[in-house]
Amino acid sequence: MLQSRALVIALILLLSTTFPEVQSKSLFEKDRRELLAVPEAIASYVYEAVNKVSPKVSQFFLDTVQSPTVTAARQRLAKEATKVSIMFEQLIEKIKSLWYSKVLGY
Repeated sequence: MLQSRALVIALILLLSTTFPEVQSKSLFEKDRRELLAVPEAIASYVYEAVNKVSPKVSQFFLDTVQSPTVTAARQRLAKEATKVSIMFEQLIEKIKSLWYSKVLGY
């Protein structure tokens, strides 16, 4: 049971890369890093809660997240998320231009 909990928390930490302040923005004004802000926030809260209960387990999580394998996976995830974000931004720009040219007639 403890191993599965540790695995879940390690996966949450794996998915997290940045912790910028999350603000409400328009869909067109989203920052690329915001895709990963929610997992980072969750991981931070989980880490703090685990650290209060058991500092040894939280140190294990921290060591796991800082291992070369996990770091490489996090970097790859961030890289792929950036690619998806750029493609999404390009799609939004194409939709906006189609909307303005075809629907509104600009």
